[in-house]
Amino acid sequence: MFVDELELEVVGGRGGDGMVSFRREKYVPKGGPDGGDGADGGSVYLLADPSKHSFLDLRYKRRLRAQNGGAGKTKNRHGATGANLYVPVPLGTIVYDERKRLVADLIRPGQKALVAQGGKGGKGNARFASSRRRVPRLAEKGLSGVEQLINLELKLMAQVGLVGFPNAGKSTLLGRISEAKPKTASYPFTTLTPNLGVVKVGDQGSFIMADMPGLIEGAHRGAGLGHQFLRHVERNLLLLFLIDLSPEAHPVPDIAYRQLLEELAAHNPKLSEYPRVVVGNKLDLSDAEEQLSALRGSILQLDGKNTPVFGISAATGEGTQELVRYLYQRITELNKGKTASDEEEVIRPPEVEEEPLAINKIDDVFQVSGSAIERAAARTDFDNEDALLRFQNYCRRSGLDRALKKAGIKEGDTVRIGKEEFTYYE
Repeated sequence: MFVDELELEVVGGRGGDGMVSFRREKYVPKGGPDGGDGADGGSVYLLADPSKHSFLDLRYKRRLRAQNGGAGKTKNRHGATGANLYVPVPLGTIVYDERKRLVADLIRPGQKALVAQGGKGGKGNARFASSRRRVPRLAEKGLSGVEQLINLELKLMAQVGLVGFPNAGKSTLLGRISEAKPKTASYPFTTLTPNLGVVKVGDQGSFIMADMPGLIEGAHRGAGLGHQFLRHVERNLLLLFLIDLSPEAHPVPDIAYRQLLEELAAHNPKLSEYPRVVVGNKLDLSDAEEQLSALRGSILQLDGKNTPVFGISAATGEGTQELVRYLYQRITELNKGKTASDEEEVIRPPEVEEEPLAINKIDDVFQVSGSAIERAAARTDFDNEDALLRFQNYCRRSGLDRALKKAGIKEGDTVRIGKEEFTYYE
């Protein structure tokens, strides 16, 4: 089964809580605070893996979570950092966030995309010691990691893309010139999933060819199966139009070529400008030579230029070696001048702007929002009296008290900050 679209829920690990602890050892009077910091939670990364060719492995793993960070310990020991989660995905994976914004396009082996940052660990009480506060009895809680839905879309990476109508012989050709073993038969739409094959060119090298499911007229509007895989064609350096030369071919060769061009251009106008080669198949059948000659004339008239045209028989192997050598030479030419990518090994999401303090009254509740105030509330242990007092002081310094009074709050009203609710008192 080939899966090329997927929605995943990714969750960064929660940061560990800081520790409240005091050094208690014999002969060490007034040892002081020694609570260590909590560790950061692990993050979720997508890793471009050449051995993967679809999202099938992830189809039933819709929620991926990294490891939580460890809590702080006594004797100023920090918790253990949460392990990152690396999720292997195929080359050509495009990542979108919940708002359909592009996060990453993984096109090189080993590239990583950060999709869920782990939460920061909280400070232990040793970090709050000062000349004025000798015995701090508070510590911070760890923050939750980023939790979001991401959408993955796959555009297969190949140098040569095979496009053609059903039963033109694409799978047979791929099986003939590579080690791929695609399923073939005499009925339409045999190929239900794209197939990749490595084509070796003697000792010179190799290239990757992709066989796309057959297109039919109207594929860009959803007809047939080809519309599901048109986007994969966009990743190819060179397009190979395979045309059926048999007497029973439908549509006939010159119309088939024109319709294929129209379908690709309707999906993406840039595809009609891609470098291409036209290959007439089934040259072993009667009248195929005449069909090939007529096809050459039609292509010259339609394109207005000398588009390369080859005649082969994928069934017998006639003309395939000459075709392979030409494809390798053309790919080498197209690759010349391409510079190495300056892209970082790890793709990180853009920095999110800090949200300012804001108050909205919803029914009888004053909803307080803002990056800084929500972070402060999430870090506070409200069961700890010292931590609560610290948070109250922060609310005064940040201007929240003044903003609430300006919004018309009265004693006894409810204030909500993040997941926490409070009753307001003067």
